[in-house]
Amino acid sequence: MAATTKIPPIHKTVRVAVPAKRAWEVFTTNMHRWWPAAHSILQAPRASITVEPRVGGRWYERATDGSECTWGRVVSWDPPKRVVLTWQLTADFVYDPAFETEVEVRFTPDGADATRVDLEHRDLERYGEKAESIRPMLDSPEGWGACLSGFAAAAEAAS
Repeated sequence: MAATTKIPPIHKTVRVAVPAKRAWEVFTTNMHRWWPAAHSILQAPRASITVEPRVGGRWYERATDGSECTWGRVVSWDPPKRVVLTWQLTADFVYDPAFETEVEVRFTPDGADATRVDLEHRDLERYGEKAESIRPMLDSPEGWGACLSGFAAAAEAAS
C-alpha cells in the first residue's frame, strides 16, 4: 500500500440521556472511569487518564506506580461542543511524538436532556503499511466501540 492511499476515517456515534454539558464533563474529565482497563498500555495498574483542559494540553494515562504514557495532545478545546485530540500511538501502541492521527469528538444536543456524541478518528493512512490492518481493530466493537459503550454507561450513570 502506498503511504498516500487515503484510508477512510472511523466514525462512531452514541446517544446519551444527559445534557451536552454533562456528556462533555464525563468524556473529558472522567475518562479514567469509563475507558476500558484492557486498553491501558502501562506496565502497572492504571490510576488515571487525563485530558489537560486547554489547547496544547497533554492526553495521558498514569499508573499507580507514578509512571505515565502520553497518548497525544489537545488540538481544539471548545466545551461543551467539541474536542480534537492527537492520537500519537503507533500501530504497536507505543507513544511517538513524531506520529499523529486525530480524534475529534462532537457533542450535539438531541432534545432537552440528551446528547448525540460523534467520534471521528482520521488520518489513518499515516500508519503507512499497517493502516489497513489497524483500522479494523480500532473500528471494532472492542476498539472505539468499547470506549463509547463505556462512556455512554458512565454518562448515564452520572445523571
